[in-house]
This record gives sequence, C-alpha cells and structure tokens, in this order.
Amino acid sequence: MAKKSYVKADEIQVKGSQIFSPVRRKWLPLTPEERVRQEYLRVLTEAYGYTLDQISEEMDVSGRGSAQARADFVIWRSAQDKTDQKAPFIIIECKSDNVTIKAQDYAQGEHYARMTDAPFFVTHNSRETKYWRVKKDRMPGYIEEIENIPHADATDKEIEELFSKLRVFKEKEFADLLHQCHNVIRNREKKDPAAAFDEIAKILFVKVYVERKLLTRRSKENLFTVDVLNRQIAENPLDTLFQETKKSYSADTIFDDDERINLKPATGEEIVRKLEKYNLSDTSEDIKGVAFERFLGRTFRGEIGQFFTPRTIVEFMVHMIDPQEGEVVCDPASGSGGFLIRVFEIVREKILADADRQYSDFRAKVEKDKPLTDTKRAKLLQEKFDEIQQTIDQSNEGSRLWNLANRCIFGTDANDRMARTSKMNMIMHGDGHGGVHHHDGFLNVNGIFETRFDIVLTNPPFGANVEPSDKVLESDIEVRDADARRYVREFGEPYKEAQARVKAAINKPIASLFNLPKSNESNIKTEILFIERCLDLLKPGGRMGIVLPEGVYNNPSLAYVRQFVEDRAYLKAVVSLPQETFISSGASVKASLLFLQKYSDEEKAQFDQIYSTAKAEIEAKYGDEIATEIQRLKNAIAEAKENKDAESRKSLQKELKDYIKHMEEKKAAESRQLLKERFDYPIFMYEADKVGISATGEEDQNELYPNTNQPKGIEKSCLVWYREFLADPESFSGTIGAEG
Repeated sequence: MAKKSYVKADEIQVKGSQIFSPVRRKWLPLTPEERVRQEYLRVLTEAYGYTLDQISEEMDVSGRGSAQARADFVIWRSAQDKTDQKAPFIIIECKSDNVTIKAQDYAQGEHYARMTDAPFFVTHNSRETKYWRVKKDRMPGYIEEIENIPHADATDKEIEELFSKLRVFKEKEFADLLHQCHNVIRNREKKDPAAAFDEIAKILFVKVYVERKLLTRRSKENLFTVDVLNRQIAENPLDTLFQETKKSYSADTIFDDDERINLKPATGEEIVRKLEKYNLSDTSEDIKGVAFERFLGRTFRGEIGQFFTPRTIVEFMVHMIDPQEGEVVCDPASGSGGFLIRVFEIVREKILADADRQYSDFRAKVEKDKPLTDTKRAKLLQEKFDEIQQTIDQSNEGSRLWNLANRCIFGTDANDRMARTSKMNMIMHGDGHGGVHHHDGFLNVNGIFETRFDIVLTNPPFGANVEPSDKVLESDIEVRDADARRYVREFGEPYKEAQARVKAAINKPIASLFNLPKSNESNIKTEILFIERCLDLLKPGGRMGIVLPEGVYNNPSLAYVRQFVEDRAYLKAVVSLPQETFISSGASVKASLLFLQKYSDEEKAQFDQIYSTAKAEIEAKYGDEIATEIQRLKNAIAEAKENKDAESRKSLQKELKDYIKHMEEKKAAESRQLLKERFDYPIFMYEADKVGISATGEEDQNELYPNTNQPKGIEKSCLVWYREFLADPESFSGTIGAEG
C-alpha cells in the first residue's frame, strides 16, 4: 500500500501565481477566492482536526454533474463514511474577503446541506464566519445559527452539548439573561440598580476581552467558564482578568485605575455560569449590539432612570441624514451611543459595498479579457484584491475603515456611566469608541468644538434648566497632557482657539457662552441651549437631526428660538411623533424630529443680504410716519413740561415708549415676513402615527422607513416620501401623514 501523503494542510503553498490544493493535489490559479478557500482548509485541519481524506473540494452536490451546485468543501464524519458515500457531516461555502456574506449565501449553503442530508453548514470569509445547523424536520429556510461546528474527534455527547451550551444567542434571549444577572447582583450584593449595572458592564467587558484575545486559537474549550477561572491561581480570578482587561484599554480611560470587580466570589461565579454558554466574539456585531441595547433600554429606563432613544427612531434619523464616508459625526449628548453606533455601521457597510463593487467590476473586466492566461488573470485579481484589502483593513492606520473608526465618530455625555456605556456599546458593535468622552456637551473638550462636524445627531435632555449657578469649572475642561498634545497635532489652531474660548469662561455661567438666553431670564431649558450648541458644532453646510419637544417649534413664547435657527440654517424636515413614542423611555412629552442644514458661507451671505435689504425697505416704508409721530409726542411732552402738567407728561412719555416698542416689533415682523417671501423654500412635513414602538416599549408597526412591520394601507414610508421630496420639493405642499 502506498504511503498516504497530505494528511493535513500544514501550510499554504504558493508558487508565483499559483496555490496548491492539498485536497485536489494540484496547483490552481491564485485568485483571492482560492486563497480564502485554502486558508480555511488549514483551519479545518489544524484547528478542528479533520484530515484530507475526510474532505472533498469543489464537489458536485446535486448528483447530476451541475456546475452550479458545487460546494467549496464537503466534510464527512470519518474517512470511511466518505468512502462508503454516506451523508456528509458539514458543508462549507467560502467567499472572497471583499464580499459581504448575504442572506442568499446562507440559502445556498442550506440548499447544499439539505441536498446532501448534512446536518451542518458554514459560510465563511476572513471577515466573518457563521455556523449553521439544518433542522431536517423543518421546512427549507429554517436554520439555527450555532456558536461553532464540531471538531473531528467530537463524540455524540459533545455535539449535543455544542447545541445546548455553546450557541449564538438571540437578541431578546440574551437581553433577558443580562437582566437576570443584574437582578442577581442587586439581590445578593444589596447594590442599587446603577451599581449593579456597573458590575455587569465590567464582567461583559472581561468576557469580550477574553474571547477576542483567544479567538485565533479556535480552542475546543470555552475559556470564559467557572471551571477555567477557578483553575487560575488568584484570590479573585475574575477581578484579575478585569485588571488585565483594563490595561488593554488603558488609553481609553474607560475604567478608573483603582476600579475593581466588587462582587463576592460566589456572586461572580453565578454570573459567569449564566454567561458562559454564550459566545460574543463569533456573534455578529448587530445581534449582540441589539441584545445589549435591549438590556440597556430596559435597565436604564426602568431602574436607573436614564432617557433612552428607541432604536427605530435612531434608525430613521440616521437614514434621513444619510451619512457618507469621510463625514465627521458628533452627538453632544450621546447617552448609550445609539446614533454614533448606527452611523458607524451604515457607513462601514457603504465602504465594504464599495470595495465589493470595485473588486467585482475589476474581476468582470479581467474575465472578459480573453488573451489573458489563467495565471496572468489570477495574478491581476490577487493584486487588485490585495490593494483593496489594504484600504478596508481597520487595523491599518489610514485605511478607510480605520479613518471611520478613529477620525469620524465623536460623542460626549455629562454622565460618566453613560459615557462608559456608550464606549462599551460601540465596542460591541465593532468599534469606533475612541472618540466618545465623559464631559459636558456644552463645552469645548476632547476635540469637540465649533465648526468641526459635518453631521450632528442628538436627543438632548428635555425639561432640565441651566441655572445661573451652573458655571464652567476648571475641572470640567481638564484633559490629559498626552491627549492635549494629540488634539493640537490633529486639529491645529482651531482647537487652540476653541480651548481659549472655554478657558476664558472659567467661573462664569455656562449660559454666558451662548446667544440664546434672554438677559431677563434666570434660567433656560437645556434643549434650547443644545439647539445653539449643535448649530455651532456644525461646519457651514453641515446637517443636523435633533429630537425636540414639539413646543419648541409651535410655542409663541419661543419664537425667538425659531428665528435664531432660521437665521442660520435651512429647516429641511419636521416629523411629528405620536405622544406615546418616548413613554417607555421615561418621557411623556410629545416630540418632533427636526432636520436642519446649516447655511454655507455663500448661503449665509445671501441670507444676510436679503434680510438687510428687507429691513431697509421696511425702515423706509415707515420712516417718515415714525419720525412724524415721535416728533409729535416729543413736542407734546415738552408742552406738558412747560405747563408743569406732570401727569400728562408721564402719560405721554409712556405713550412714546410704547409707540417706539410697537413700531420696532411691527418693523421686525414685516421684515421677517418679507424675508420669508424672498428667501422661501419648501419644508418636508410629516405627521407619524406608528413609529415602531408602543407605549409599553414593545415592537409595533412602523411607518417611518421600509421594514417588515409596515402598517397596512401605508403607500410609502416617511423616508421614501422624503427621498421623493428631495428629488422634487416643489411638488410637495402641506403635511403628509399616516394616510398619505
């Protein structure tokens, strides 16, 4: 018997523009797709222990020789099963790194698995790997995502344990479990809700760190378990891991240097035991991020009392703003980070989709070039692929995704717990946390200052007042020396000027930094100051989406606020929300969503010119009349003085004062009316009835954007209407509502 060779793919063999397939035992053109395939073969053999005589490559799974039904890899439980042509164990579908795995890829893998009666299939590229269990007793389309596939030597019992213990979680399930953990800490440790949440946050951070640190090992052993922790030589192994975790994120100051996990060992074990069967690292950012947000919404709303923006509102507002690659985004009241996270996700998908298109277009062009040899074609594809990969490698400083994560996402919150939560939430979703800080959103700190941002998205705190006693303190604007030097390098003179402005205000009222407060007011609503702050943060031409109480735009006493905004920005859209939108988040106020675009320098100059001309015309219109009446009253006052008629003089002086005030108000009103006529533009108005969330916080019908739960009878979602409005604003008039 001949000696068996190539039992394992110990290394990737590349020779020029060719790559060796150990399964097929031949050299193949080195395309990006082929490299992904052979690299995953190495994972299957080295990490999972499968031998090449258990594996087939590019196998016809239709039974009819169809070129369209070829699985990348087919794996049998044993070499003998393969020889005996028994049903396969696992189907593998690989894609190139520049292809985002779509739902249709899952469907293809499932189809191949069902045709061959395989219980498992995998969809893989270097960006993500998903593991699936086919439910044979269920209709096609029903599959179950799991944490991993079995190793080659897995027993039947271990395979069943894989299903029951190491599985990818569903959002609601995991959110409920986190809430259970929260209650365990509260009850056992007698901690208040906020302190209990802090401990959950620390443990989750440890879990993410442990999984990411050891992910490349593809170990059979779940490393975040009570058993593994207890094998460590440490008084408090969980806190030991926490200290290590803190060091890995020391540059971000997420946790204080002296911070520890403050739980009894038994409590810590119970929490780890509840969490150990869930894997966060191999779970998509969206699933675990949504799960974390569910937990946040429930916990902060019900027990900690923090305001929480519903996910459907976040989703809608981000799509209305439509962020693009390279645009710098800020939320000066970031809370749990919902707006920033969704911007990051959407722009990331745009970048990856563009990379997909670049490679696909190039591949189509190369494949049409008939004179090219297979070797030359593979070489060109690989070179293009490598070139594109460099541009989207998030670890590569200066790449498109690195810039998105490190240069485009900024936020702040005055509450240190919320700032920390926002950072954690962003890490759960794939990162971009470095620009999130703990400080007052009104102040120029940590690179957040005027005219820096292309986009501002925020839901500022409602109802609270900024009092005269609320002053700028030196501690409010302190930053680490290393950070200060970095900001100067990155932002230059604008940063130094912004710092000078806020330093000059130390020990002065915060309200003194703003133009909107009236001199006769002892306090002012925070949402009013946030309007001005957000406009100031925007670059000329920048866009803003903000949640505001409806009274801000229909209360006559706040007309000065509306005029302030109109003097600086286009009002692009107003979407009125139903009363119950924020009830589940702890706020009963009826709110609207306002979308603004700050004037460019040219538009501002045009606006000012039109306004100046309008005021001059109105001044000329009433100039003679006013002068005549004022002179009449002055003469009458002089006459009363001469006659020593004090009562008449006093009455005439009041009449003069009232007349001047009345005419100033009249001229101002008519000037603004004339301005509106000459600087007129359409505004999109929408009255929403169903926005995806009920008064109790449950999922509801949603007319804001296209989704699977759109109300019957709604012809178009609000977002679709808005897109049509942007294409042809003049065809829209009045308010669009739920009835269309």
